[in-house]
Amino acid sequence: MSTADPISPGNPPQPTVGLAAAGNPNRQNAAPATAVRAQETKPPAITAAKVLILDDEMANVRVLKRFLESAGYTNIQTSTDSTTAMGWLEQQRPDLLLLDVMMPDVSGIDLLGQIRQHPRLRFLPVLIVTANTDNETKRTCLSLGATDFLAKPVDPNDLLPRVRNTLVTRSFQNQLARYAQQLEQRVKDRTRELEFSRREVVECLARAAEYRDTETGNHVVRVGRFAGIIAKRMGFTADEVSNIELAAQLHDVGKIAIPDAVLHKPGRLDPDEFAYIKRHAAIGHSIIRAHSPRETEALRRHVMAGGQLLAAQSSPLLRLASTIALSHHERWDGTGYPLGLKGEDIPPEARITSVADVYDALSSARPYKDAMPREKCFQILEEGRGTQFDPRVLDAFFESSEEVIQVQLELVDVPPVD
Repeated sequence: MSTADPISPGNPPQPTVGLAAAGNPNRQNAAPATAVRAQETKPPAITAAKVLILDDEMANVRVLKRFLESAGYTNIQTSTDSTTAMGWLEQQRPDLLLLDVMMPDVSGIDLLGQIRQHPRLRFLPVLIVTANTDNETKRTCLSLGATDFLAKPVDPNDLLPRVRNTLVTRSFQNQLARYAQQLEQRVKDRTRELEFSRREVVECLARAAEYRDTETGNHVVRVGRFAGIIAKRMGFTADEVSNIELAAQLHDVGKIAIPDAVLHKPGRLDPDEFAYIKRHAAIGHSIIRAHSPRETEALRRHVMAGGQLLAAQSSPLLRLASTIALSHHERWDGTGYPLGLKGEDIPPEARITSVADVYDALSSARPYKDAMPREKCFQILEEGRGTQFDPRVLDAFFESSEEVIQVQLELVDVPPVD
């Protein structure tokens, strides 16, 4: 601002009318100045707001500051240097800026434009205070996002209500922003809780299938961990790896429906019994998949926790588990079951689980067999390259063999105590 842009230096006019009178210039009965000051006293949250004044004329700065102090504002910072204003504003992080327009070097209009481009200052309320009141200046300032516009010389009965209203609005905006952040956090927390609950359900269901097949110990957990290790090596995202690790634990959930006489038979299965065993993949898919409308209604009537269970049916995790349960016995050459899928038609998560499952079956002891040496297991897997297994999945498995072995050491089966 230049000396031609004064703001009533000297003895500044004191507020002489109440707020109601300020809103009605034709009102004749003005309240005394002390009453105005009493009405202008703000709650601590408003009067404690940080207000910055930027004007190149110190006399004008003093006048504005005196007006604000008379209304009870206690946190007022001032500056006359527009060249360092952006750094000052970023450091102070004010609640309101009173900004002059006509300043040397960097004008108020230039500063306003910079403020609106600054990621941390762009929502700062800016009250323009200037003697340059032509329409073009007003339009420019308002188009750049000025909150309000005051002409000099400033009437405190115009200034103080505008400052108060701007700060009240700012306070409400901050409250809404905090409330929105709290809601967002609550949604995230609730989502995590639901995801945790779904994962618990998956783990319990996997364990239920494992207990139907005696003496398998930590098989489902190891298969899940192996599958996660392979998926990570193949470039799946962290979320995808986590889901594959958990969903793979349900690969044999269909064994729940296999009769004990078949599932626990110590000797070799006859063709009919093996055909029954092969059904466990399709049964597992049927258990986890989403239900038809008729099945859904039946579950609603008969399952106390139907709401939660049916909601889980639509989760990506259970859809993935359903896919793995159905397809993990497919073979790369198309000779697997139950659908005879071939090559890339087999879902990649199922191809991964297939390698993990076979390796754990080979390397773990069962009542009817001893655990194979690790090198022998690797040899058998390699012999299935391009026939039983996807070559890329095998490559990822062998590249991660040290991690796989570490998991085996962590999850060694403990023989049951008689």
